Parts: sequence; structure tokens; C-alpha cells
Amino acid sequence: MNKIVLKVELQDDKIKKKAMKAVSNISGVESVSMDMKDQELTLTGDMDPVVVVDKLRKLCYTEILSVGPAKEKKPETPELEDQNQYMPGIVMVCEAYHNQMSQPHYYYTSVEENPNPCVIC
Repeated sequence: MNKIVLKVELQDDKIKKKAMKAVSNISGVESVSMDMKDQELTLTGDMDPVVVVDKLRKLCYTEILSVGPAKEKKPETPELEDQNQYMPGIVMVCEAYHNQMSQPHYYYTSVEENPNPCVIC
């Protein structure tokens, strides 16, 4: 996970929308945030900064301010950790039951649902 902070010079909302759309379509981008006051665009995800800057330079002046690892948030659930500590066997049994009971989903159509299907006799 990378965090890329870019300085962009956006003149109006139309160019801002185009820039946001162009950046959000890049593979690996997980989150996009724009600070219009400081004219900074912050991207988080697994993407190449050169590709991002190349796409944005077609729309506006773009400058890389920083590239670094994104800080990942740890989920804070102390209650669940305490419960799992005292009942590890129950959790494992529930997970095994859930994995065993999952059934594949099938889709079919009958003649009554589609009265004009193509049939070769």
C-alpha cells in the first residue's frame, strides 16, 4: 500500500471532476481525496506514481509532493479478542460448520419463464 500526495493546479470544478475520474480509473487506486484549499490530491493503494502523474499532466500541472507507505488502521475490537481467548474451540467449530454448509448457487430457466427459447429438435 502506497500513499501518494500530489500538488495539482485545478482552475475549475470541471477539470477537478475530470482529474478525479482519470485517477479513480487507474488500477490499484483504493481511495482518492482532494484538498482544494491546498490543491493537494492524496491517493492510497497499489499503483505506480509515474502512471498517476502521466494521466494528470494531460489535464493540469502536477507535481509529486511525497510517496510513501500508507498507514494501515488496526481494527480495535478488544471484546472479540477476549471472547476468542476464552472460547477458541467454539470459534473453530463455527467456522468449520459454515465452510461445510456453504452450497453452490445454480441458475436455471424453465420453459414457463421463457416461452420462446431457441430449441433445436
